[in-house]
Amino acid sequence: MKILVIGGTAFIGRYVTQQLLKKGHEVSVFNRGVTLANLPLEVNHIRGDRQNLTDYRQTFEQLAPDVVVDMIALTEADAQSTMDTFKEVAQRVVAISSQDVYRARDILWGRETGTIDTVPLTEDAPLRSQLYPYRDAGMQPQVPPDYDKILVERVMMSYPSLPGTVLRLPMVYGVGDYQHRFYPFIKRMDDRRPVIVLEEGYAHWHGSYGYVENVAAAIVLAVTDERATNRIYNVAESSALSPAELIRTIGQIVGWHGEVVIVSKSRLPQESRLALNIEQEWLIDSTRIREELGYTEPIDRDEALRRTLTWERANPPEVFSAIGLLDYATEDAVLASRLNS
Repeated sequence: MKILVIGGTAFIGRYVTQQLLKKGHEVSVFNRGVTLANLPLEVNHIRGDRQNLTDYRQTFEQLAPDVVVDMIALTEADAQSTMDTFKEVAQRVVAISSQDVYRARDILWGRETGTIDTVPLTEDAPLRSQLYPYRDAGMQPQVPPDYDKILVERVMMSYPSLPGTVLRLPMVYGVGDYQHRFYPFIKRMDDRRPVIVLEEGYAHWHGSYGYVENVAAAIVLAVTDERATNRIYNVAESSALSPAELIRTIGQIVGWHGEVVIVSKSRLPQESRLALNIEQEWLIDSTRIREELGYTEPIDRDEALRRTLTWERANPPEVFSAIGLLDYATEDAVLASRLNS
């Protein structure tokens, strides 16, 4: 197959590109050329800016891709330009979406109230009623203010002449993770912290994750299997670890012999309490892609974590977020008050 990937050299995209090549497909990548070092030599590179996508329509007509994979459609305008550009050019478009389309996300973050949504969330679970989920100050500064995957999905799945496929991804970790999701845990372990304190509700909370190479395998499967036409798929590990379980698992892998201490919210300083509705878990159900397309993870979770942790230690970030973790001074104070009570 001839496959065009829009944005195929960043975190997830480079694994998608590599796996497509290994399966024998003819792969082209359209991007600005900033991360060309990640492109295999066999890839046909088309340099350009997706903000001016329609300007390259003639080039795309000559390429005549069977499937277009849009890794970086973040806004309604992005999706519209993709569909306008490739109608009557490609046979199908595959769009990368997110589990943040679900209402459970906004219940968790307190943007919606009411009944807790039952998990795991299937593809038919309720979506957010409010758009633009990251406009609140300080949330996901790397995305534009008009980011919304709900709007991307609506556009991508509404063209009769150009069928679409949507993949809703979980929290993705692995080699190249720009969010360094697991680094805060390793940092504490490497700093020889004997104890990691977690707030009770958060310690037992569950959210869906996926290892980057496994997620890429799911995307490649949806790209190359025509049964995925006009379908929406959740992608996630089939089971989820709570933060307490994850920390203990990471500790076993890196040889940390400390303890996870779980304390009630009342024992934490007001400013250290999570402003989340922890009653709402953020688990998605990946049964559909497993049953319809035969998806299974090629790399098991223990190996995925080992590869991720090795990379995290070799590539520590300058700045990182530590949601759910206390600073060391506060942690020590909480432990001292607990022992003295």
